[in-house]
Amino acid sequence: MLNLKIIIASTRPGRKAPAIANWFTEIAKKHAEYNVEVLDLAVINLPFLDEPEHPRFQRYQNQHTKDWSAMISSGDAFVIVTSEYNYSFPATIKNAIDYLFKEWQYKAVGFVSYGGVSAGTRAVQSLKQVLTAVDMVAISTAVHIPAFTKHIDADGKFMNDPGLDKSADGMLNELYKWGVALKTMRP
Repeated sequence: MLNLKIIIASTRPGRKAPAIANWFTEIAKKHAEYNVEVLDLAVINLPFLDEPEHPRFQRYQNQHTKDWSAMISSGDAFVIVTSEYNYSFPATIKNAIDYLFKEWQYKAVGFVSYGGVSAGTRAVQSLKQVLTAVDMVAISTAVHIPAFTKHIDADGKFMNDPGLDKSADGMLNELYKWGVALKTMRP
């Protein structure tokens, strides 16, 4: 069994990421091979990187960093739910990644992205470069949601779509294979 951490990247007021993450989380929970936990960066509320030493040394001085380290250390695989801001990802996810180093290493990561016509694909492409620098393996299978607002109902709930559901299942299946394989590489 793998510990799957679903990270909600956007912290913007009025964001739709929680609705999309809730939809995806329900699909992930149907996969018996995962223990699923959602990590919402708006709730975690990390300040801009404030540790005096490089994260590779793991000599953290702040409790929020120690807590974040524990959350990420216990993960075997990750899914980042991200919007696209100005052809890239939200600064909050970059900050969250930069806090740590060893905790990310040799773990698989998938993406659920959303936006307008591009469906957040440019954000994912930018994120992949950052994640490879911390030795994560970004899988190619992803869920991209174009024109995402048409999937949000009047109550703010994400309305599932058979095609997107199938895409999510496919990505979770692929993520599991990589998660298992990479687990053997970690000390």
